[in-house]
Amino acid sequence: MSGAVRQRPVTVIGAGIAGLTVACALAQRGAEVTVLERAPALTEVGAGLQISPNAVRVFEALGLGAALDAVSLRSTGVVLRDSAGRLVSHLHMARHRPEDRFYLTHRARLIDVLAEAARAAGVQVLLGQDATPESVADGLLIGADGVKSVLRPVLNGPETPFFTGQTAWRALISDDDSAAVPQVFMGPGRHLVSYPLKNGLRNIVAVVERPDWLDEGWSQPGDPAELRAAFARFGGPVSGWLSQIDEVSVWGLFRHPVAQHWQDGRRVILGDAAHPTLPFLAQGAVMAIEDAWVLAACLDETPDQAQALSRYQSLRQERCQRIVEAANANARNYHLRGPTRAVAHAGLRAVSKLAPTRLIERFSWLYDFDPTLMRA
Repeated sequence: MSGAVRQRPVTVIGAGIAGLTVACALAQRGAEVTVLERAPALTEVGAGLQISPNAVRVFEALGLGAALDAVSLRSTGVVLRDSAGRLVSHLHMARHRPEDRFYLTHRARLIDVLAEAARAAGVQVLLGQDATPESVADGLLIGADGVKSVLRPVLNGPETPFFTGQTAWRALISDDDSAAVPQVFMGPGRHLVSYPLKNGLRNIVAVVERPDWLDEGWSQPGDPAELRAAFARFGGPVSGWLSQIDEVSVWGLFRHPVAQHWQDGRRVILGDAAHPTLPFLAQGAVMAIEDAWVLAACLDETPDQAQALSRYQSLRQERCQRIVEAANANARNYHLRGPTRAVAHAGLRAVSKLAPTRLIERFSWLYDFDPTLMRA
């Protein structure tokens, strides 16, 4: 490693996807990396993730493409349905983008892959460690500790997130359905997303507009009966899926601005700490993975640490802002009501029939991006 972190210690706060990916990327370049994780064990809340080609390219560059494949299902596309279960649109990714890989994976299995790779590269992962903005006297401190980051307020001052008026439930059920395609069921003021995972599991995320103010996070237990009542009028397979749920987590959805300041020359943030996003574009983890590679590349190729960190922010901020805004737009589009909803769904059906690649091409800017080609 010839850049800013050569022979200097790097400390990463957080052993989630963002923290472990950046630890791998830096350690493989020769950095001396320590990861501090507050939890006593690397146990993730059970949840599914969608990993699109822009992040798959990072896994390939890290030598983890086969490992990702082994713990994932390869998605064939995305199906949009109305609340009755009728088809609105089918984005055939496997047919129209056969060279790309879209994966469905369990968050915990992805953490396992990254933790094993990090340790193999020489990263020290220390569990049960509380970290502060002054945890490192020398070297570089990286905040990969999510929406409640200890570094973000130091760099940006106190912030108050905006409650969107939406509440989300997340659950896993047993399901032997082999059709590896996410389905989105869109209804007035609510929607439900579901897709299978390996080992006979199905991930379910359901969002409804409601005024209740809930704390952020996925750790609050919810009531499966309340979830079933909220989606009682949904057709297709939804009622069957929801009838199997014994445990569900619930949380309020909040909007945070993309951070104005990502670094101060010796400390830097990435992932949700820098740009939290609503879960309506399946890019939260993907953005963190992109960040990790670009940050490591900047530190590898730029001798001065402050310049490297500044360059990292300049390369990432605009793209992340665009992704966050696109996720916000989906939050509106999924929940349309009345005549607007009918017109929008009719338009999607027509476009899917007459120009089936047009909807997919709208996301070319997202999926064609290759973080590994970024140069500092």
